[in-house]
Amino acid sequence: MNNYLIIIETTPSGFSAYSPDVEGCVAVGETEQEVEVNMREALEFHLEFLKEKGYEIPKPNASIARYLEVKVA
Repeated sequence: MNNYLIIIETTPSGFSAYSPDVEGCVAVGETEQEVEVNMREALEFHLEFLKEKGYEIPKPNASIARYLEVKVA
């Protein structure tokens, strides 16, 4: 069992998500909860596909996400 960081962003129609550790794996949903469920399924499917094809499974690398307050002149 691995823990992958996911980033959830708002969109005009709901939410989208991606994992910085798993290139090309994305999901969408109308709610945060829906996009999280969809992203879990997408990650499981994506990683299983990589395994079946003999590709290396990406290791979770991103472990911290923060907001930074930035002064804009």
